[in-house]
Amino acid sequence: MKTAEAKNEVTTAAPAEAHGQQHPIALYLLVWALLFVLSACSYLVDYFNFQGNLRWSLIILFMLLKAGLIVAVFMHMAWERLALVAAILVPPLAVLVFVATMALEGDYTKLTRMAFFASAPVTGVKAH
Repeated sequence: MKTAEAKNEVTTAAPAEAHGQQHPIALYLLVWALLFVLSACSYLVDYFNFQGNLRWSLIILFMLLKAGLIVAVFMHMAWERLALVAAILVPPLAVLVFVATMALEGDYTKLTRMAFFASAPVTGVKAH
């Protein structure tokens, strides 16, 4: 009798687990609409002819917001365990920190070379 009850519990529990977690279609439509609005804002940056750091900051901001929405909702990262999220997101963040560090170091090297070579006296060279 116990095995029949256990068998019934397994068979009734299996179909619910097989389908997985369902999310409402309204959530996907909302995210799709937000992606559309963010893309429109990205195009408006060019339309209004923003220049310099403001232009690139806005473009990167809209790009990161769109990527975050896609990863969180369409790739289901918002509902994953923290360990999986960390395993997927920490390496790219580490690469970004490394790139930013190297960019700062490159600027320092460039400024140091410009200061050194601009102040170095030129001796023994005749202009022809």
